[in-house]
Amino acid sequence: MKRTSALLAITVAAATTGGFVGLKVLNAQDQPVKRTVLQKTDLVGVEGMEVVVFQAEIAPGAESGKHFHPGPEYFYMLEGSMIVEPDGHERVTLTKGQTGHNPAKHVHNVKNASTSEPAKALGFLIAEKGQPLATPVK
Repeated sequence: MKRTSALLAITVAAATTGGFVGLKVLNAQDQPVKRTVLQKTDLVGVEGMEVVVFQAEIAPGAESGKHFHPGPEYFYMLEGSMIVEPDGHERVTLTKGQTGHNPAKHVHNVKNASTSEPAKALGFLIAEKGQPLATPVK
């Protein structure tokens, strides 16, 4: 009887752990772009404006979907390569060490050019205080 209870407890623990690991993997797949704010500070001398420095990581083979930023965005490619598709303009492929710019509220899509490696960029955004980093467009 003790042996059966112990096996049942081990089975339940293994299933629970496996479920949490599976959920974590699914959640990671749900986020094609992960944006991490590194610094957020008031823009000195300009009332109601702030500067946000962030890192964006695009999963292998993923894309952001059409979106815009509340203010001008400047970025520097840290790793990998990404394809920037701005509405009304030709797409551009950027690789490590290159820079790019998106005007305020200009709709664009970003794709990771690799299906095996993440793409990472350092972003710099100037916007009204409290605005989201990105707003999806349908």
